[in-house]
Amino acid sequence: MVQNRQVTLLGDSILKGIQVDLGDRRYRTHNEINMEALESEFQLSIHNDAHFGATVRKGSRLLDRMLARKLPCDMMVMDFGGNDCDFRWKEIAEDPTGDHQPNVPLPEFVELYREMIRRVRSHGIRPILTNLPPLDSERFFNWWCGDLDKEAVMRWLGDVGNIYVWQERYSRAVERLAREENVPLVDVRGAFLDYGHLEQTLCADGTHPNTVGQGLITKAFQDFGRGLRLAGQTV
Repeated sequence: MVQNRQVTLLGDSILKGIQVDLGDRRYRTHNEINMEALESEFQLSIHNDAHFGATVRKGSRLLDRMLARKLPCDMMVMDFGGNDCDFRWKEIAEDPTGDHQPNVPLPEFVELYREMIRRVRSHGIRPILTNLPPLDSERFFNWWCGDLDKEAVMRWLGDVGNIYVWQERYSRAVERLAREENVPLVDVRGAFLDYGHLEQTLCADGTHPNTVGQGLITKAFQDFGRGLRLAGQTV
């Protein structure tokens, strides 16, 4: 009998499976990423240790605790960037001429993530990264800035589309990091872009995948695993 390989998911609310409950506009775990299908097809046992709101700073601390506990793990899938690239919109609305930085500035994000990859490898675990699903700038702006002074935010932001552009920078940074560190990358973003109807894949906040979007994440992982098999590699 083939023993299943142990996979740990370490990341933010995307892999956690968080969706917006439109009834009360709260975030709840409603994970339609088909972990069971992935486990069955690729002989895996998946442990989901993703956390709502996690950045690489929190991820680095979580990783240290996981490695100290010496949990059985053959592969670690890491998904960070969505919270790292976000801003404190209330502070921007209150001071639109100020110098505002994202939660984790890009150079720090890259270096912390690089260190995490190397720590994972040093413990004999195979790291795997995912890039970021795209966001809907209009929905994002209306959700996060709806109760703020929108005109003040726009004086700082310039154009709503810049929210998408900024997030894309972090996703591309993840892709570069994967190439530089020779880490396999699951192309989650490509699955959404190939679908072609972004408005159908995201919750009302413009950033968390809905059930359709979570199905695309499943497909991205299936395509990734099947591609490895075609290349004669194991997942």
